[in-house]
Amino acid sequence: MSRGKTQIGEPGRTGFERGRDALRRARGGDGFSLIELLVVCLIIGILAGIAIPLFLGDAAKASDASAKELARNAQTAVETLATQDDGSYASVSPAEINRVEPAIRIEPSKSDAYLASTAPAKADEWSLTVKATTGDELTISRGSDGSITRTCTSPVLKTGCAGGENSSW
Repeated sequence: MSRGKTQIGEPGRTGFERGRDALRRARGGDGFSLIELLVVCLIIGILAGIAIPLFLGDAAKASDASAKELARNAQTAVETLATQDDGSYASVSPAEINRVEPAIRIEPSKSDAYLASTAPAKADEWSLTVKATTGDELTISRGSDGSITRTCTSPVLKTGCAGGENSSW
């Protein structure tokens, strides 16, 4: 056995002495420096700064998706009303749409999208507006020529409609 090097099973050494020597070898400069830790914290901060706004945007998108679903269901209810009324849209109103499809909310709510209004319907055209929880207003309109238009207005967030205040969907 060579001098200066101890082995685990070396006689005459206590467990405490062997543990102390192992601790000294472990502390031998293999840890992280303060600069390295600061760089890691900086990288985590940058990633969080990128990710958090994306997650917040996803919540607004989910709210708008719920409102779009409600608007599409209301459109189907309007077409059902017209079928029952010999192709006329004159009877379209929030109450009538709710009668045909009770799942369509017509009372204002801060937690769910709701059918905010219908434009006065004529025999061959209609318009309905659904309000999302973010305040975005999604409108579906049918012109007298049968064309369907979908518009979005974002009076509160100003960015809820495809990144702007107004857009189509």
